Amino acid sequence: MRTLTIYHLGRMDYTAAWNWQRRIASQRSAGKIGDTLLLVEHPPTITLGSKAHPDHLLVPVEQLAMQGVTVVRCDRGGGVTYHAPGQLVAYPIFKLSQHGGDIGKYLRGLEESVIRVLSDYGLTGERVDGLTGVWVRNGAAKICAIGIKVSAGGVTTHGLALNVNPDLRGFDLIVPCGVRGRSVTSMAVELGEAPAMGAVSERLIDHLSTIFALAPVAAVAGEREALFTAETRSTLTDG
Repeated sequence: MRTLTIYHLGRMDYTAAWNWQRRIASQRSAGKIGDTLLLVEHPPTITLGSKAHPDHLLVPVEQLAMQGVTVVRCDRGGGVTYHAPGQLVAYPIFKLSQHGGDIGKYLRGLEESVIRVLSDYGLTGERVDGLTGVWVRNGAAKICAIGIKVSAGGVTTHGLALNVNPDLRGFDLIVPCGVRGRSVTSMAVELGEAPAMGAVSERLIDHLSTIFALAPVAAVAGEREALFTAETRSTLTDG
């Protein structure tokens, strides 16, 4: 069974985590490392995907900056979404060809991993026809956003954002994923109490690993430094 290397990054600026993804994806594309999963929480950040519409940002960027909210245009699919502490963000960096090569199937696998996590806590996660992500209450409220990119070399970046216990007022600043008429919720709201982030992370790792037939392995001390050193050497040599 192939392995899945897990990096717990803690709280990290969105752009810094994006740089991590790009560096690791380069290594994955070159076959120097195997499939990798980054787990992170971001400070208040609004990201604009490839389908983001200006009208879906409900507050001027200047005002958002004054409120401590960063706005980043990124290269994932989808529309506008919001990140904040208390939200579990997972970035699988996978070689898609080793998982069937089907983007739709890959997206359904990400959704299924979240649905299984929610089930572990007694919650019923659902899909909504024509929309990507995971919902609850018969599709009335979104609990997990999903948006990805697949490189020309067939390596995935970006991923999913599961609302464990973020301040949901941040979603009032946007039209989440461009979908009107539906609310946003969290595990804490649905359960009546906040589950431990670490426990939710472990459940997500378990289910992602099962669905994609991978054996999870925690990154060892010094591994990320070695990875970045190798990337630097490769860039200098190729240049």
